[in-house]
Amino acid sequence: MNTTKIIEALLYCVPAIITGCTAYYFFKTHTDNEESRRRYLLFKDTNKDTLPLKLQAYERMSLFLERTNPIKLVLRVAPQNDNKELYENLLIQTIDQEFEHNLTQQIYISDEAWQVIIRTKNSIIANIRIATQQVGSAKELREKILSDIAANESELPSNLALLFIKNEVKNMIG
Repeated sequence: MNTTKIIEALLYCVPAIITGCTAYYFFKTHTDNEESRRRYLLFKDTNKDTLPLKLQAYERMSLFLERTNPIKLVLRVAPQNDNKELYENLLIQTIDQEFEHNLTQQIYISDEAWQVIIRTKNSIIANIRIATQQVGSAKELREKILSDIAANESELPSNLALLFIKNEVKNMIG
């Protein structure tokens, strides 16, 4: 008899357990969906505010790449005398000043884009240093930089970095 009462009590409890589990499942699904919806709305609002800042940062870094493009750099920054080391330092100082002026933009651009920009900056400086060792005067350095770039303009680090930034912005906008 005790066994039948236990079985009878279990038969009454099974529907209650099934109903409770079903209610828990639907409640959990509903709260998860609400959480996802809130996150999406928050992301959408945040993105609406930060997208212009991100685009502005990419614009500034594009301008940095254009201004430090060796062709434009040597045309904009003329040697003050015939000393190649002074001209080398002036070019590098100009690049560093441009970079420092845009340093805060790293907050708004991707880490990968920032690393591409740093590598580009360092590559341009290294190319200027190499060219300095191969010439005798500031005028020759200027001509050497221009002639080296004319031969490899499509592979210029600043052009490649600019292409990377354009693709990243295109992907960001959609």
